[in-house]
Amino acid sequence: MDAWLRRIDGAIEILAACGVLVYCAAAAISVADVVGRRLGMPIVGVVDLVQLCVLSGAWLCIPWAFTAGAHVGVDFVLDRIPPGAARAFHLLAAAAAIALMALILWKSWGAWRMQALLGDRSQQLGIPMGFFWIPLLIGAAASLIAAATIVIRLLTGRATATSQAH
Repeated sequence: MDAWLRRIDGAIEILAACGVLVYCAAAAISVADVVGRRLGMPIVGVVDLVQLCVLSGAWLCIPWAFTAGAHVGVDFVLDRIPPGAARAFHLLAAAAAIALMALILWKSWGAWRMQALLGDRSQQLGIPMGFFWIPLLIGAAASLIAAATIVIRLLTGRATATSQAH
């Protein structure tokens, strides 16, 4: 079980690394556009590209925040209650995250299918709008899995990530 959980954590770290790279691409595109405008050669479709990159970066990094314990928490309260109660609150939060991510995944799947059916495209480059939903679907599914690993770790007494939000 531990090896399986480590593999999931590794896959989620790879997704997060991809998310960071996509954020870097958004920054590079923005800088290139600013410089290009000064030289009279702006990047065509910069808004579409940056929006897709930022959306992708966010949804690819969110699962890592679950596994790293980096989401916003109320540590000053949890540090003052007995460990069993704190564990119960962590379990409740992870279960709520599973429910929320399942709802997001379900509703987003329907929205993605509708976008694909209608064939809507972005304003500047004509990127199919369905492409904008793919990172969201991947991130929501990975977040669901990440939250499930937290529940598994809590229920089986395995170590969970300590908060990295400090």
